[in-house]
Parts: sequence; structure tokens; C-alpha cells
Amino acid sequence: MSDTQDPRSPGFDIRAVNQTVIAEYRATGGALEKTLPGSRLVLLTTTGRRSGREHTTPLGYVTDDAHGGAAGDDQAGGSGQDGRHGRIIVFASNMAAPRHPDWYRNLTANPKVTVELGTDRFPAQASTATGAERERLYQALVETMPGIRGHQEQVEREIPVVVLAALG
Repeated sequence: MSDTQDPRSPGFDIRAVNQTVIAEYRATGGALEKTLPGSRLVLLTTTGRRSGREHTTPLGYVTDDAHGGAAGDDQAGGSGQDGRHGRIIVFASNMAAPRHPDWYRNLTANPKVTVELGTDRFPAQASTATGAERERLYQALVETMPGIRGHQEQVEREIPVVVLAALG
């Protein structure tokens, strides 16, 4: 998919792309060879704030050990419930759109989510980082995913940095 059309082009169907990525992710335990080779993704399932239905979104992420050590080199696999992954950090950029993505709006209404990391699937609690923690985690995100570096400057809203902490 690296050779697909620009996501901002007319007719681009992000939902169709996401469904293809989700299907490959689940079939391969997170090893995306066809759709997004080399990507580090987690699947986040939220509950629709109006519909009550589950919605799954693939997102780039970094991990954070909750003691100030954000790192981008954690690999998928292992158990999310035993704390080996630390907290999972995602960025609600919405491709630098002027409004928050639907998945973020859903989790602000219901912060109980499901995370899939590699072959692990576990419940988590979502929260939005603020202040110094947001800045530290934001820096870890842009260091790991340089493609998002300019997103904050392109929008008037503060792009949320979301912390996903395993429940259990």
C-alpha cells in the first residue's frame, strides 16, 4: 500500500484501507508485509459514542514504562496484561485534520477500550496526557514516527496524545 494514492486525494477511502490493514494484522499477528511493511501498529477498539457499536482503528504507537521512559523499539508480541509493554501511547492526529478523529471522540465518551498488540488482545483504560507528560510523550511519538512531526503545526487544535493502560 505504500504506492497507493494520497490520503488527501478525492475518492480516497480510509475506511476501506483500514479494513484491509486490520484483516492483515489479525491474520499475521501484527506482521504487516503487504499493506504497510515496516509499520508498528496497534489496533484500538472503541465503543461508538452514539451507536454503541465497536469500531477498530489501526494506529502507530510507542510504549511508555510509566516512569518517564518512552520508547519506540518495543516489538509486538508478549502479554499486554503483564505490564511488559508498559503503557501504549497513540496520537489523535486524524492526518492533521481540523477535528479530532472519531476514535478519539468515542474514547472520551467511554474510555474503556480494547487493544490488540501483535497476537495479544486486552482491555485498557484510555486517558489524554496533559502538560509536561503530553510534551514528553509527543516527543517520543515524533522521534519514532517522523511523518507526524509537522501535524501539530498544521492545525489549530491541540492534537491529543492518548495513553492506553492495560486493565487487569
